Amino acid sequence: MSAFTFESFCASAHAQGFDEVVERQWKPGTVVDTHTHPFAVKALVVQGEMWLRVGEPTQHLLPGDTFVLEREVPHDERYGPEGATYWVARRNR
Repeated sequence: MSAFTFESFCASAHAQGFDEVVERQWKPGTVVDTHTHPFAVKALVVQGEMWLRVGEPTQHLLPGDTFVLEREVPHDERYGPEGATYWVARRNR
């Protein structure tokens, strides 16, 4: 992955209309059952690995991979043996 920084991710997200940016860290082996969020997201995996299931397809995401979810979209998440960290921009409005 390039020298992309959290600060540059924040600046890009804000320029795209996202109003909140956070870093999420997940412990190894964490499983998050099907749920939704009241906000849209755009995220960049920066460490570890995760699996994101939206409907039938499951995405296996590694550092450098991105994912996007609109608000209220049902999905579930599973994190690898080293856990995972991603930066996520949220559009709350």
